[in-house]
Amino acid sequence: MLNHNINPDDTICAISTPTGIGGIAVARVSGPDTFQIIDRCWKGINLSETHSHTAHLGHIIDHETNQPLDQVVLTIYRGPHSFTGQDVAEIACHGSTFIQQRLLEVLIHAGARLATAGEFTRRAVMAGRLDLAQAEAVADLINAHSQRAAQLALSQLRGQLSQRLNNLHDQLIHFAALLELELDFSEEDVEFADRGQLLELARNIDTEISRLIQSFQAGNAIRNGLPIAIVGAPNAGKSTLLNALLADQRALVSNIAGTTRDTIEDTLTINGILLRLIDTAGLHHTTDTIESLGIQRTQETIQRAQIIIWVIDGTAPAQSTQQARQHILTPDLSEKKLLILCNKSDHPDFHPEIINALRSELPQDTEILHISAHNNDHILQVAQTIATLAEQLTTTADVAVANARHHEALVAARQSLERVIEALQTGISADLVALDLRQVTYHLGQITGQITTETILSEIFAKFCIGK
Repeated sequence: MLNHNINPDDTICAISTPTGIGGIAVARVSGPDTFQIIDRCWKGINLSETHSHTAHLGHIIDHETNQPLDQVVLTIYRGPHSFTGQDVAEIACHGSTFIQQRLLEVLIHAGARLATAGEFTRRAVMAGRLDLAQAEAVADLINAHSQRAAQLALSQLRGQLSQRLNNLHDQLIHFAALLELELDFSEEDVEFADRGQLLELARNIDTEISRLIQSFQAGNAIRNGLPIAIVGAPNAGKSTLLNALLADQRALVSNIAGTTRDTIEDTLTINGILLRLIDTAGLHHTTDTIESLGIQRTQETIQRAQIIIWVIDGTAPAQSTQQARQHILTPDLSEKKLLILCNKSDHPDFHPEIINALRSELPQDTEILHISAHNNDHILQVAQTIATLAEQLTTTADVAVANARHHEALVAARQSLERVIEALQTGISADLVALDLRQVTYHLGQITGQITTETILSEIFAKFCIGK
């Protein structure tokens, strides 16, 4: 957590590139004394004569030896036209771990302070260069593991979500102003706000907030990976399928039933979407304590998965379906995508007709494929089908919510707004309506940082890397 006693006017420094050896490393410096501090350890062009957004070749001088530490490229960004709104310099040095560490020591000796986690981005928020939602998008963009996740984070960084929320906030402020005006003239029984128009406005805002809430499932899947549960009876070929999809021997495979007693998870990216493949313990009746715990985890995985891949052993259909169908074909399945794979098609005892007995129990859009995971038969088709299902689940509108904090605030805002709608419908007094309306604006303001606390800021920026 950030130190609440840090001085925002300190000049800070940090290495902004990843830890370790590389071709180059970049140290970032920001604060009111940026160029004065660098001047104390810089040999090159006179920094007072340089223009903003220019790069210069020179040397960093080690204060202990008075000799050049490294030849560097110094890039100048003069405030307020910089990321933090302050004077900023970025020093590109060679990527030796010794040079990186020594460069920080030289800068600290010259008067800088080591930055805390996320302190550069926090200063950008304080300077109004970014709002809080955009700042969180910076971290999401850095941590993006797929093309779609990067695109979603970039959309938020450009302010698309913030613009939508600011528009809602402006409508609510206008709404509240009319009600507050009525309260000022309450003794004269003057009505400045037409209740019918206010009700229509509240419903429109409620519809927009509901859309954003509904986008969270897709947005969260894009950001953190779409959870896919591989389930079925023991020895149906679940682990073999996982290995085939990953093209790697990720899971231990054996002819002995119950080899997998816990979940095994790995990731795969298809068409720019990150997929979290979760191999599970076989579903069957058992008195074994360890197996029972594994089956319990399988059930939990089914609950949180958005795609369920049900692997059926085509050589032992009754065993494959008896226990598994009790856990898979549930009412909750309507909110998930189901893919059934009838496995072991290469075996002489393969019975594909088992699927016919299940068709009446399956959702109409259920995909059914005959495969041999052992021989990689039709594995490419399986991957393509998964990609299609994933695309359906992660298709979003122009704006999507991917952050759990944002989702929580939107849900709280909608709950308050529903009380506003109920109050307008039942004719409750303006002062009570205004109270709930303030709560709506409060929760929306928490997302963009219009309303925030030191605790929220500390929790958010503590998750950032030091150099950002």
